[in-house]
Amino acid sequence: MLTRPPLLAAMLLSALPLCAAPTDDKQQLLHAIATAPSADNIERDIAKLVSFGTRHTLSETESDTRGIGAARRWIKAEFERISADCGGCLEVSYSSAVIEGEPRIPDATEVVSVIAVQRGKTDPGRYVIMAGDIDSRVSDVMDFTSDAPGANDNASGVAGALEAARVLSKYQFNGTIVYAALSGEEQGLFGGKILAEQAKEAGWRIKAVLNNDMIGNTAGINGVIDNTTARVFAEGTRANETEQEARQRRFTGGENDSPTRNLARYIDVIADRYIPNLDVMPVYRLDRFGRGGHHRPFNDLGYPAVRIMETNEHYDRQHQDLRTENGIVYGDTIDGVDFAYAAKLTALNAVTLASLAWAPSPPVDVTIKGAVAADTTLSWANPLPQEAELVKGYKIYWRYTDAPAWQFSREVGKVTEFTLKNVVIDNYFFGVASISQDGIESPVVFPGAAGSFGN
Repeated sequence: MLTRPPLLAAMLLSALPLCAAPTDDKQQLLHAIATAPSADNIERDIAKLVSFGTRHTLSETESDTRGIGAARRWIKAEFERISADCGGCLEVSYSSAVIEGEPRIPDATEVVSVIAVQRGKTDPGRYVIMAGDIDSRVSDVMDFTSDAPGANDNASGVAGALEAARVLSKYQFNGTIVYAALSGEEQGLFGGKILAEQAKEAGWRIKAVLNNDMIGNTAGINGVIDNTTARVFAEGTRANETEQEARQRRFTGGENDSPTRNLARYIDVIADRYIPNLDVMPVYRLDRFGRGGHHRPFNDLGYPAVRIMETNEHYDRQHQDLRTENGIVYGDTIDGVDFAYAAKLTALNAVTLASLAWAPSPPVDVTIKGAVAADTTLSWANPLPQEAELVKGYKIYWRYTDAPAWQFSREVGKVTEFTLKNVVIDNYFFGVASISQDGIESPVVFPGAAGSFGN
């Protein structure tokens, strides 16, 4: 029987608990955020979105009561009301482009999303994003006239983004938070593509995208009823990895340590610490088998992006015409949504966004050395000038190469290099996190291009 080698110095080096908690003041704020999302608000918002009949990307845009045009105008007005309540703390606007000649958008159509930006106070150029999808569909993806309530898919995600904005707009953060209601998802992920490309052109330093696509169903088609788990889908190697980077990764590892996967690990820790009765299931795949969502356009450009959603789906309630056949009721109607569960997943998003935006930026230029040696040395760049006072120091993490989560850690102070004595580089994977003066950590960054969260 094979056993692990003794940890020896490695165990001694773990002088602090893994993911040590923030200071008492920030702890209380994060716990308050975790309990703030309202199931009643989410129910109200989903009901309003359902009332527009259909939100198909190709549907009516002139009516005030039906179609995607009315829906996006209502969403924008709701974000503006939230902004008014916080003294104008949100910058609300449309993100749009004209799409045509595509299989699901053959004729010229303006694809319009709604975004609300809450600027960070010390590093406004650093962004974290929470997104949901405005549009809905029935069985025929090109049917833009039939009723398509889209209560869970994906009014629940948009309602979550609205409610997260209500909660987090009461606070100020170091980094910028964006709440996005994206359009064109069912027709080809166009809202996400448009926003991701606009963000890249504008130089946004995106550190996390939380795509919420179906966060309200607890009764699965498999017969399981479960309101205590959620899935976080996270791709492996970065989609824009170069051939040279792939060759390097072959010798250093990192297939399981993309920034997206370390973001998923971060969300898992947040759930364990702040969200009662919620266990996050990281799924190491881009999305459900052979499928996709609005996080993918951000992944395509190299940004860390995950999909947060329910664990047990009910396929009779997805992409279905409203009907009853052989005693089976089909359609994505509001009676299939568990509002308390949607509020719980909204809380997971809100606390994650708050933690990310209060924390310093993840370390950059992380490197590692230690081949043919007893010790392992990691180094990283100094924080950006705007974050120099925010950073208290850094924490090195490591784990066995087949372990799914970080196991061992050591806080090393405000340095840019540290050597772990008698921790052999060949036996572990390593990473580094930034720590704020309040004790809030960034996600862990794996060394090299494979794990970089960008500059």
